[in-house]
Amino acid sequence: MSRVTRRMFLSTTVAGGIAAAATPLSSAVQKKGIAARDAVVISSGNGIAATERAMAMIRQGSDALDAVIAGVNIVEDDPNDMTVGLGGLPNELGIVELDASVMHGPTHRAGSVASLRNIKNPSSVAKVVMERTDHVLLVGEGALNFARMHGFKEENLLTEESRKMWLKWKENLSTEDDYLPPHGIDDRDIGSRLHEVMQTYGTINCLGKDLNGNISGVTTTSGLSYKIPGRVGDSPIIGAGLYVDNEVGAAGSTGRGEANLTNCSSVMIVEFMRQGKSPEEACLMACQRIIDHTRMKRLLNKDGKPDFNVSFYAINKKGEHGSASLWQGGSYCLHDGVTNKKYETAYLLKGPR
Repeated sequence: MSRVTRRMFLSTTVAGGIAAAATPLSSAVQKKGIAARDAVVISSGNGIAATERAMAMIRQGSDALDAVIAGVNIVEDDPNDMTVGLGGLPNELGIVELDASVMHGPTHRAGSVASLRNIKNPSSVAKVVMERTDHVLLVGEGALNFARMHGFKEENLLTEESRKMWLKWKENLSTEDDYLPPHGIDDRDIGSRLHEVMQTYGTINCLGKDLNGNISGVTTTSGLSYKIPGRVGDSPIIGAGLYVDNEVGAAGSTGRGEANLTNCSSVMIVEFMRQGKSPEEACLMACQRIIDHTRMKRLLNKDGKPDFNVSFYAINKKGEHGSASLWQGGSYCLHDGVTNKKYETAYLLKGPR
């Protein structure tokens, strides 16, 4: 095993750093004498725009939960990101089903939705579940009816590009069914290229600490591509894909949801931080926990290591941050109040899976 604890700089959003420096603090914040560096926002590697938006709002005095939700809304609205929201890859029937959760540190309240169809911003619906119900989780038709009740607009979330990706998967699923990809008269074993249409895990997690020292988080996803309809991963499950304790810190995850569901990974990371571990150390401990508990042969590679990846992101009450993945190659985005950058995650396993 190889362990990386040094965070390697990958890329910098120059405009983001300039915008952060140019955005004035709200008058209320200025009166309190609070510095921009007292705030922090961290997200998965696909969240550089999310961390930028969230920090801009926090610098203006916004609550961390409002800020991180506004941040991930950018990704949910982007039809070119096929991991969440509009344009997310669909289930096996070609229907996009979205999951999301939010957790508010100051009140220790949470809300989530799962298997939500036709609404591109499940993170925003999850916040309304938290604020306007006595429940934490709504699913399927009930979640859609609730979203309609509160004025969310329905739309077809399957973009032309995600439809083509789904069709390619469908046509290469088997050589024994009647769905065929484009082929010539001399081609054999039509539909045998499933390895070229790999299943993907798509999620964005975003955690923030605002200028009042309060911590909140959000996780949103279209889930495992081409999944069994109704499949729910860890993203909408409090304690698995997201957990916040305002006196300790917050953690969230991306990757194989089933591994986080069986290990309650996010709540464990917060508990590790409560014991004094740094965010990065806590994330690495959660990675090791998954490795130790992965015993089914079908989930292991030829070397007996997990044949999948999971990544974690965490911040603590001090504003310290960290991220770790099972395998080398993961990344995360961090806005420290001044600059917005992407870094490589720490990891436990190195080399091709």
